[in-house]
Formats: sequence, C-alpha cells, structure tokens
Amino acid sequence: MIELRGITKAYRTKAGDHVVLDRIDALFPSGESVGILGKNGAGKSTLLRILGGAEQPDAGEIVRKGRVSWPIGFAGGFNGSLTGEENCRFVARIYGAPIDEVVEFARAFAEIGEYFRMPVRTYSSGMRARLAFGLSMALDFDTYLVDEVTAVGDKAFQEKSRRAFAERQEHASVIIVSHQMSTIRKYCSRAAVLRGGRLRFFDDLKEAAEYYEAAA
Repeated sequence: MIELRGITKAYRTKAGDHVVLDRIDALFPSGESVGILGKNGAGKSTLLRILGGAEQPDAGEIVRKGRVSWPIGFAGGFNGSLTGEENCRFVARIYGAPIDEVVEFARAFAEIGEYFRMPVRTYSSGMRARLAFGLSMALDFDTYLVDEVTAVGDKAFQEKSRRAFAERQEHASVIIVSHQMSTIRKYCSRAAVLRGGRLRFFDDLKEAAEYYEAAA
C-alpha cells in the first residue's frame, strides 16, 4: 500500500517554476494493479520516482507499507564503475536477499553475455535496461513500480519479461506509468490520468481512456 498526501513537485525553468505534481492525494491499495496515463512531459516518471523514494517531493507526505521496488526500467541507480555482477551483489545485500541467487537470476535473465562482468559504463542503454529488469525480477517486492520504457530487447526477451511480470502480479501490487492505453489495459484493473499536475482516478478503464484522449 502507498498513500500520497498533498504531494507537490516543481522544476525551475527559464519561464519560472513548472509544477508537475500539484497537491496530489492518492491511495494505491495492496493487491491492485493501477495504471497511470499521461502525455509526454506530464510528470509520470517523476511521480514514479517519488513513489519509489528515488526522488523527494517539494511538499507532502508519502506512506509506504511493504517493500516497494525502484522504478523498473530506470537504470540510473547503477554504479557505472562496477560490473553488472557487482551492482547486483550490492543491491542484494541492501535488500537482504540471497546474493548468489539474485546474481544468477539477473545474469540469466538479462542475457548480456560477458558484459555482465564488465563495468556498467560500457553498456548500451538497452543492456542497462535488461539488467535493471532482470535484477528487479530477482527480488520479491510487495509493490512493483513500472516505467513504460521496460519494453526493451527483441520479441523473445519482451515475451520472457511479460511472463515474469505476470508471475509477480499474482502476489504483488503493480503501478504502471504509460502514455499508451493499450499497455494499461493489458496489465491493470484501474487507471488514473495525470494532467495539469492533478491525478484523477477511474474504476472504469473505458472512462479513463475517454478522459485521457479528450486531452489530446
């Protein structure tokens, strides 16, 4: 479960402060898959990073119960000087997970060959994303945060990723951000639309789609 209370976030621009999240109150219950729709630049990734604790709001409070993943698809947390294996070992220690099991799962899942034992700074963006997704699936979370950029690799890798993700959904909550309604329909039972700094929830996916598309 994650609850947002008055969450506000703004960025400084030449034209002044740009508010992307404006006093948002929201509840993401346990055991539910929620999709967040928003146009490019609406603040979806910012909201996801705040939900996971990778970024702090300017105002407001976040209440988290259970283990929450970092945003899957976000590989910015890797230390570029460390190898993929060393990064996996470090993360496994932080979460108190079996280190060797985490390393082996991430290595096999990412399918990046010898690069797994090379510094992450030598990776392409796709290789980073593969490793980030594999490492995320190697750990058990109560809530998984998913960025739309997780669709990396060839069709075989994407299919494997979908299967692994579906398995996690059977026992965990999921929050997905995307600008595509098709993604939300595939994975979520409820949806919210982020527009003008505000987050509006819908129990009916069709209503969410209509509201979202009306803003195009």
